[in-house]
Amino acid sequence: MFWRMAKAVLILPGTALVYVPLLIHWFSKGWPFGAAVGSVPQGVLALIVAVPALVLAATTMRLFVTQGEGTPAPWDPPLKFVASGPYRHTRNPMLTAVILMILAEAAALNSLALVGWAGCFFALNTAYFVFFEEPGLQRRFGDPYQDYKASVPRWIPKLRPYQPVQRD
Repeated sequence: MFWRMAKAVLILPGTALVYVPLLIHWFSKGWPFGAAVGSVPQGVLALIVAVPALVLAATTMRLFVTQGEGTPAPWDPPLKFVASGPYRHTRNPMLTAVILMILAEAAALNSLALVGWAGCFFALNTAYFVFFEEPGLQRRFGDPYQDYKASVPRWIPKLRPYQPVQRD
């Protein structure tokens, strides 16, 4: 399982959080290493956003492995439906964590271009979820996913946690 997850992390969050931001920063300001970064308040803001986002990402990935018996990668998805932990409040906490980490990078590097990347990343993932992932989850998990989707918002967390419908 370690190599399956390592591959998923290096490809998916790696692309969103490292490879694309490096290219954006390089094309917009030059090579980012050794460049001027944001102010101390921006660094503090970046930490305030990044630390909970990292915890959220780690929690959701752990749930996919332990409860879902899979990874976050579309080529190796969970075999079992996961609707616990942060997934009881929002359908996409893993992507919320990644978007927050991109915004933390934007604050730390004083980069409006990375804020733009966060917006593009959000839009691309929303389209992917609506047109591909959610129909696929509906086919794989049927009524339990339909009930979940009807009760749990895609992005904005609800305060009351989701309670699965008990079927006889």
